Amino acid sequence: MPQRARLLFLTLVAVFTAASASAQQQPLRIGMGNGIAFLPIYVATELKLFEKHAKAEGLAVKPVFRRVANSAAMQEALLSGAVDVAPFGVSGFLLTREKTRATPQETVALSGLTTMPLVLVSNRADVKSLADFKPKDRISMPLLSAPQMYFLRMQSEKSFGGEADKLSGQVIALPHAQAVEALEERRDGVAAHFASPPFSEMLLKDRKFRKVLSSTDVIGGKASFLVLAATKRSLAARPKLGQAIIKALDEAAEIIRKEPRKAAQIFLKFEPSRSLDVKTLEAVLHDLKDDFGSEVHGIEAYAGFMGRHGKLKEPPKSWKDVVIPQLAAMPGS
Repeated sequence: MPQRARLLFLTLVAVFTAASASAQQQPLRIGMGNGIAFLPIYVATELKLFEKHAKAEGLAVKPVFRRVANSAAMQEALLSGAVDVAPFGVSGFLLTREKTRATPQETVALSGLTTMPLVLVSNRADVKSLADFKPKDRISMPLLSAPQMYFLRMQSEKSFGGEADKLSGQVIALPHAQAVEALEERRDGVAAHFASPPFSEMLLKDRKFRKVLSSTDVIGGKASFLVLAATKRSLAARPKLGQAIIKALDEAAEIIRKEPRKAAQIFLKFEPSRSLDVKTLEAVLHDLKDDFGSEVHGIEAYAGFMGRHGKLKEPPKSWKDVVIPQLAAMPGS
């Protein structure tokens, strides 16, 4: 081979090798919190479903977790490019979307994660509705900015003639474990806790607790607990990434549905627990078998409420206006 041809050949090999290595090393940086809501991501990671479906779309990705403390920090991580996709409660997503709308950083939902219901559980038999709470009763939830606060305010708006904040002054923030103890001991005036799975299921197995309402009751259907969001700019760089993520999470959801024990084992591998074992978590997942997957729900209910109460200046008229096209072609609300 002539020297010039040999040099050209070696240069081309180097270029293609570098390109191949770059493609193989492309990270999919996922902002993460903690809890059972993240199970589809854990399953997709453990079983390499992100890699599988990205490859089918002509992409090469490797998921990398970035633990982020709260919604504000998650927003900052997404907009700064520290993560490629970020989980938000529906209200946090809509606020981020409004902040970025009509900018290069405009944020869209590319997948749901779970529609697991949130349940308001009381330790008093006489509390059958929000109207039964007395002024000294305390209602706990994990954070004052949690989705539970929105559902309490939505139901209060309906129950008290538009007074969405009728009970807001009675709300206190308690981690789930402390709230369960307070309920059991009837301590500190805690008369109810707005719980998420698996804590809601665990509480309701005890006859001294009762369900007052659930997020499903409030909006008359399913509501996404978390959605995954990305900026349009980052999705434009990898146009098929959204479709790959949807397919990976839907396959993960099918595994959770059909093999709850396997899913429970995967969850506890990523989040070891002193209070949960495989058997308990398997039973919870059996109850939640239809609440994982990429569909998004409840966006219009949230947007309408947030618009009425001044949280959004221009609430979207349709949930399809704030999601990627692949998601808009699926069922949602």
